[in-house]
This record gives sequence, C-alpha cells and structure tokens, in this order.
Amino acid sequence: MINSKDHRLIEALIFGSTEPVSEKDILEKISDKSLLNKILNDLQNFYKERGVNLIKTGNMWSFRTSDDLSNELTIFKTQKRKLSKAAIEVLSIIAYHQPITRAEIENIRGVQMGRGTIDILIEIGWIKPKGRKNTPGRPLLWATTDQFLEHFSLEDIKHLPGIDELKESGFLDKRSAISTITDIVEKNDDPNDETLINENDNNLDDFINQKIE
Repeated sequence: MINSKDHRLIEALIFGSTEPVSEKDILEKISDKSLLNKILNDLQNFYKERGVNLIKTGNMWSFRTSDDLSNELTIFKTQKRKLSKAAIEVLSIIAYHQPITRAEIENIRGVQMGRGTIDILIEIGWIKPKGRKNTPGRPLLWATTDQFLEHFSLEDIKHLPGIDELKESGFLDKRSAISTITDIVEKNDDPNDETLINENDNNLDDFINQKIE
C-alpha cells in the first residue's frame, strides 16, 4: 500500500534532503527492513509519470524533475564549463576501463596526457582515486564517481551505452567509448586554467583514503 507509514516516511526523507540519500540511511528509518526494495520500487513507479521522478544512482536515491519538463522550467541559463577534447577522451577511457592508471590511459590514447587533464575531471567531481595498483611505483588507479552516474542519469556504471556488447566481444574499444561520452558532453579544444596533480606525492595517499568508498 503506497500510503503506509514507511512509504510516507521514506518519501519525506528523500524529498526533504538536499543531497541524494543512501539506502543505508533509509534502512535505519523503516520498521520492516525486508521491505526496503519493495517500498522504493513502489515509490519509483508512483512517481514515474509525475512532474518529479524518484531516481536511483548507485545506492543513492533522490527526486529529480522529469526530463520532459526540465527545459520548460529553466528560468536562467548558467554558464557551463566546457571540457577539452583531451579531457573527454580521458573521461571516456576511465569510464569504460576503470579502475585504470595514468600510464594505461596514455597507452590506450596513444599520446601523453596533457597537464591538468586529471585535475579538471576531479574538480568537476566525475572521477576519483581508487587506490594504487600493486605494481612497481604503485601508480594511482582512477575511477568514476556517483556524481558522474547522476550527471549522466545512470543507475550503475554497467549501464553505460554499449558496455555489455563490448564486454561480450572480449574487449573495450577506445573509439566506441570516446564517441559515446562525446555525444553527451559539450567539448571545447581549449583546455585553459588546468593545473597539475603530482601522482608521486606521498601526501596524496591521505586524499585517496578520504575518497575511496
């Protein structure tokens, strides 16, 4: 029943939060823990055809304006920061090959990565360190974030367009990955105001530990 106390409680919890709410936090609020998935599915179906939709991103839940109404509700246009072609390529490779090191990214692209490309993707919030690879030099591993999933309306990274087909083929094609991400990101060939991150900085390990889930 959609009007049960637990349904209404979860609805109010998610609606009243300024940030997506985790399933762990939701679970703490309901009386019957076994009904969590059913309640969330009930609410998601209830809001499916309404002005706002209940969206799942990873294990996080939030209300979002229905896609078909977004443009009509735009009051003012914000200035979007455009990504360089290099940043889009790097983001594409990380998304489809994660976790992956800088050297592996450069090997796939066939060129050395420019200054600050990783930095700009961190600043946007779309990638994060995912530990270090157990190889000589212990290079950083990079992966996408929940914010990346939310921005591109993906419930899970496995829902990236074409990823299942590429996996079934036994490989992930760099060109397919790049063209897919390019279709949904505005690109600009001018990589201005980018800075440099030093992956060999020992102090970076503290930052990694904060970012790893």
